[in-house]
Amino acid sequence: MKQALLIAAADPSIGGVLVFGDRGTGKSTAIRALAALLPPMQIVAGCPYNCDPAAHFAHCVAGCPARAGGATPAAVSVPVPVVDLPLGATEDRVVGALDLERALTAGERAFEPGLLARANRGFLYIDEANLLEDFLVDLLLDVAASGENVVEREGISVRHPARFVLVGSGNPEEGELRPQLLDRFGLSVEVTTPQDIPTRVEVVRRRDAYDRDPASFGARYAAGDSAIRERIFAARAALKTITVSDDMLTEAATLCQTLGTDGLRGELTLIRAARALAALEGRAEVTSMALRSVAPSALRHRLRRDPLDEAGSSVRVERALMELYPV
Repeated sequence: MKQALLIAAADPSIGGVLVFGDRGTGKSTAIRALAALLPPMQIVAGCPYNCDPAAHFAHCVAGCPARAGGATPAAVSVPVPVVDLPLGATEDRVVGALDLERALTAGERAFEPGLLARANRGFLYIDEANLLEDFLVDLLLDVAASGENVVEREGISVRHPARFVLVGSGNPEEGELRPQLLDRFGLSVEVTTPQDIPTRVEVVRRRDAYDRDPASFGARYAAGDSAIRERIFAARAALKTITVSDDMLTEAATLCQTLGTDGLRGELTLIRAARALAALEGRAEVTSMALRSVAPSALRHRLRRDPLDEAGSSVRVERALMELYPV
């Protein structure tokens, strides 16, 4: 789970992370903690859409407060947003709607940005993603495909950027995720309850230490968090220099063909994830070891169900890896 989150942080184009597993295994805690590990980003001062200063005026939204006055706005450094999408959120809350306060007090017809605007260039987190309402799933699919949120209602016509890393968590016992949304996640991981006593004791010890003194607990791990932040920053800078040989492309294609994945999204995600992992590890090229490491999370949710094979998707990926890389 942590590896998948770091890979998504290093290369947001991978498409996000889905974490399925038992209740009480720290899924939500780990995902929300990611915000503190991300390097800050530059945005246009006063822009509600977190626009990049380098590309602001090329994609500027009509009526954006940052554009008022015509002067070139300043750039400011802010934390990367990690926005929660509640299960009971209304459509207006997600996509944005008419600003009723301004309409009633000033008689102005203005747009009030929603959660998708806040999440632009950041992370959108859905807890219990498999319980998300169908109309919200449809909205996310449209926006994820285009990278833009289009609002046409109540006399308002707004189009603003909405490119975010989708992160979801859930318990498979409570229902399955719609295949269309499942396919939008780049990586998928399974988290299970630890079965060894030392691990369980250590988790309880750390949780108890945090409850008793959160400030002291945070200070204890501050240096480690800073090191991870530097790794992510360095990996982002190195991504374009990581080479992928034809042999690695062939291995990725062979693995996906063996597993029978639909389309070519499996190969693309596999290569991108392996490149991000190589960047995080400080390597100059993608290796077979990197492909093997990311293959389960990149491919397990892209497999068709086989009624003649009762093995889980992760087992099927591991079996294919053993055939491709015999010991």
